[in-house]
Amino acid sequence: MRSVVLDTETTGMPVTDGHRIIEIGCVEVIGRRLTGRHYHVYLQPDREVDEGAIAVHGITNDFLTDKPRFRDVANEFFEFIKGAQLIIHNAAFDVGFINNEFALLGQQDRAELSDHCSILDTLLMARERHPGQRNSLDALCKRYGVDNSGRDLHGALLDAEILADVYLTMTGGQTNLSLAGDGADSESGGRQQATPIRRLPADRASTLVIRANAEEVAAHEVRMRAIEKAAGTAPLWLQLERAVSDEAEALPA
Repeated sequence: MRSVVLDTETTGMPVTDGHRIIEIGCVEVIGRRLTGRHYHVYLQPDREVDEGAIAVHGITNDFLTDKPRFRDVANEFFEFIKGAQLIIHNAAFDVGFINNEFALLGQQDRAELSDHCSILDTLLMARERHPGQRNSLDALCKRYGVDNSGRDLHGALLDAEILADVYLTMTGGQTNLSLAGDGADSESGGRQQATPIRRLPADRASTLVIRANAEEVAAHEVRMRAIEKAAGTAPLWLQLERAVSDEAEALPA
């Protein structure tokens, strides 16, 4: 699945008061991996940016004077996101502004983003997983150990990159696999030292293989379905099983 993690910055809120988008940031994720492709643009909104909004993102009216307008980038932006799963934190906000920008251009066929993309709201996902807790992007970074030290101000591309890390961590199950020896990282940030490789003798006794019985296989399948439901995507084990099954079915009888 191709996903696009997206964020916007605006002149203020709400969109019904005539506020506009001034920055769009997107990063591409395919197969749960960041591809390095991104889309980023600042926009001239043809209106003043609210002082309160400037305090949040630091984007001033003078900075935006020579920037393109949404109509100048509408086609390339739409082509970048079309058909993707959009991953957005508080999606109703960003989607509402994007729909409005296309509507202002008279592009009614694009003015309902959900007709062209599936939309996953990480704020709603976080609220389901962590009810009663703070679920802002900063709070999720702290909870999942994602580095947001460079986030002094909001910025669409930076926030999209951070959100991509948060989403992949939040939906990825185990996030840390240490193959080092017994020594843990020191509090000062020292690296772990890997255990030296030990070669096993060629004449060693064969390892005893104990295969799962029917009850254990059934329990495994239940566990895999539970992980799939919680993560919103099939765990790697199930993906491999299904790929093997599909290949077997494709073979001639």
